[in-house]
Amino acid sequence: MTFILLRVTFNKLFFAVCGLANLNSRIVGGQNALPGSWPWQVSLQSSYHFCGGSLINNQWVLTAAHCFPSRSASGVNAVLGLQSLQGSNPNRVSRTIKTVIVHPNYNSGTQNNDIALLQLSSPVTFNNYITPVCLPSTGSTFYSGVKTWVTGWGDIGNGGQLEIQIPIVGNRRCKCSYGASSITDNMMCAGLLAGGKDSCQGDSGGPLVIKQNNRWIQAGVVSFGNGCAEPDFPGVYTRVSRYQTWINTQITTNKPGFIAVTSTGTDSDLSVSCPRVLPVA
Repeated sequence: MTFILLRVTFNKLFFAVCGLANLNSRIVGGQNALPGSWPWQVSLQSSYHFCGGSLINNQWVLTAAHCFPSRSASGVNAVLGLQSLQGSNPNRVSRTIKTVIVHPNYNSGTQNNDIALLQLSSPVTFNNYITPVCLPSTGSTFYSGVKTWVTGWGDIGNGGQLEIQIPIVGNRRCKCSYGASSITDNMMCAGLLAGGKDSCQGDSGGPLVIKQNNRWIQAGVVSFGNGCAEPDFPGVYTRVSRYQTWINTQITTNKPGFIAVTSTGTDSDLSVSCPRVLPVA
């Protein structure tokens, strides 16, 4: 009985702290992020940064399956509290990776189920620069046009952490660009149809987040796209809300905090049609 009570207490603890970014005092797109703005952001590094990730409790990181094609994390470090890939990082914390769990139905050809979990070698301590992000529960809705933010250290040249504000692009509209069979219900899209803002190489595995009631919730995992910031081709992300059961099955203690995300109004994506996508009956 004592064990059960302790487990419930810890689960409530992670729910209480997830998605809080105490130092996130500004919201702008396409500029370098201030230290502590995105405290769940993880840099996955071998001899160099190769993918992003997000901290979801004190010992687990969420990332993309395609970041670990060999399903091995030998020689890989998860670096937290990092502001820049270059220079001084006083809040830096590094862990090796104990376990890699790639989704069993991941398809490297289609990128369906492009999601993986990494167990750190030891827990990290939370502070203003290292905090877990919340996750969206099953059935969460993300209507077309909802504002999101994507963060990471992709192809931006100066090594600083970048934050970009982009809207959700509904799956029907996204299928008009990529083809109906290329975008599954396990995916979501975000970006400007005019181009110019997008995640890019090096951002893979990183978080796409939204803010709801002062909590930051990870809607997507950076997965793939047609180039970077190309017109008419928004970025494609793994839809995290589809994986609550799978995540909770893998993480048996200290479960991440899940929050239901509800979009208000009417989803404009339902009115989208194109030669590849038939109108809603």
